[in-house]
Amino acid sequence: MKTKEIREMDISALKEELFQTGREQFNLKLQHATRQLTATNRLKIVRRKTARLLTILHEKIGQKA
Repeated sequence: MKTKEIREMDISALKEELFQTGREQFNLKLQHATRQLTATNRLKIVRRKTARLLTILHEKIGQKA
């Protein structure tokens, strides 16, 4: 998901996407720990996506206040 697409989302959609991304990251970590994960670059991608979501969510909350 591109940053532009994330910025167009509202706060509730951002929170939902953040929740889904967190679950995905958890599952990837479990797979990595049990040596079932073959595409280890997914960990990096999901971690960066989480950071983007959090950054934009905090920006939107800051603008509201």
